[in-house]
Amino acid sequence: MKLSDRKKKILQLVIDDYISTAQPVSSKSITEKYMNDISSATVRSELAGLEELGFLIQPHTSSGRIPSVEAYKLYVNELMERGKLTGKEIGAIKNAFKERTENLEEVVSFAVKVISDLTDYTSLGFAAHSGKEKIVKIDIFRYRKNVALLLIVTENTLIKDKYIDIPNEMTDDQIKEASNLLSDLFVGKNFSEILTIGEKALEEFKNYREIFEGVMDAIEDYIDNKNNDIIMEGENKILHHPEYSDAEKVKNFLSVVTSKDRLIDLLSEDNDNIEVSIKIGGDEGEEGLSDCSLVTATYTASGVNIGTYGVIGPRRMDYQKVVSVLEGVGRILEDLLDNK
Repeated sequence: MKLSDRKKKILQLVIDDYISTAQPVSSKSITEKYMNDISSATVRSELAGLEELGFLIQPHTSSGRIPSVEAYKLYVNELMERGKLTGKEIGAIKNAFKERTENLEEVVSFAVKVISDLTDYTSLGFAAHSGKEKIVKIDIFRYRKNVALLLIVTENTLIKDKYIDIPNEMTDDQIKEASNLLSDLFVGKNFSEILTIGEKALEEFKNYREIFEGVMDAIEDYIDNKNNDIIMEGENKILHHPEYSDAEKVKNFLSVVTSKDRLIDLLSEDNDNIEVSIKIGGDEGEEGLSDCSLVTATYTASGVNIGTYGVIGPRRMDYQKVVSVLEGVGRILEDLLDNK
């Protein structure tokens, strides 16, 4: 059934009021606060109709109503008004990234922090390991007799603490020669190009096959392994919200935020743009999110995916605020990185 404009307006008001107060919303509250030109009886009738359609729930017969999962879905897709950041909030975002956009690891950390600060929810994110990243420097250094430290610097980040095996008998001069070969062959190419050159590159490294294979394994591991890069801020902020006075709800929330594999699944998106994705608590297949929701955005700079960031909080989340913060952070961050 298609909702009338009045039903949509009343539903929007109920959701906005419930997000703000965390209290069931009554017809009297709607007429006194927002629609004093309509009788309480008329609003009560519309609320009853919205309940019959599955958009509202009445926890107790004598109480007001609260939004259902279906109501939140309609709200974020059709009813929610677009929010705007204040000048102070925009300034806070710019200051957070000032002089900190050279290293992607720092970018992720500061992005997650500023998102949590501005929304007052738990925020999380990870840096994308894109095959489009170009290598600008690559070196190997002896660490032990048969182990070398691999250093790869890309346009976006530094791959550190990667160790590769080398032959016991390898001299320092041979390590330097192998390092120069790596530089000649790989600098200026992106990871995807490097992973496809295969046999041709191996021919160049026929005297240093073990090193070549170690470098290729390290690059593949970097692209594939995101689990160690999850950053989270404000985990305890979920306790600021009255819904989470319930121990079982806190337990469900912690089961999500303490599982890196689960968080990676939730954050990973196929789209490489700033378009916001909203997962409403209770969606089919969203295990562990029955009482909370997740809003995410994937950011790019110069055509390269630089990471996915999000906010996880109660189903009664201030979606308008969260979306405006994620979009604002994305635009400012992308502009800063594009100009670097």
